[in-house]
Amino acid sequence: MSRFTVTDLPFAGLKLVERQNLGDSRGFLSRMFCAEELATAGWIKPIAQINLTMTARKGTLRGMHFQQPPHSEMKLVNCIRGAVFDVAVDLRAGSPTFLKWHAEELSEGNRRSLLIPEGFAHGFQALTDDCELLYLHSVPYAPGSEGALNSQDPTLHINWPLAVTEMSERDRNHPYLTEKFTGLIS
Repeated sequence: MSRFTVTDLPFAGLKLVERQNLGDSRGFLSRMFCAEELATAGWIKPIAQINLTMTARKGTLRGMHFQQPPHSEMKLVNCIRGAVFDVAVDLRAGSPTFLKWHAEELSEGNRRSLLIPEGFAHGFQALTDDCELLYLHSVPYAPGSEGALNSQDPTLHINWPLAVTEMSERDRNHPYLTEKFTGLIS
């Protein structure tokens, strides 16, 4: 019996993963990852790093981050507390969805995860206070390979659902695509 329902999304390789809870009067068990089951969804690498983030305020925007080759990464993003509007932007040159974005609401209640393949930028907006995200990464963080897009870039035209209440100075200063920008995946 599979513990996951995997749905293909409109962008090649981008998947929605829904976890199935097993529970009784004591509570439940929710499998967060299974290499064997998620291999059919495209996760074929080992988990190299696991990160937990907490975002305190509703409306906070984080992202749009990615790592450039040879450190391109897959991510499995899980919201384990609160709710987020989770966004992936296709940066794969030649892709029919190049520079287009797709979003899913991830929450502790809907038990959805976003499996983001290599070649995508990722970011999110907190829809509730005190959001916690658990990230599984296929490669370790490599500071020299970090890239980012500006989440407010009018070229991307991401329809964030809430007014932005907070953003880091770093994220606010990421380049727009109309500026000199060399960070896209080729």
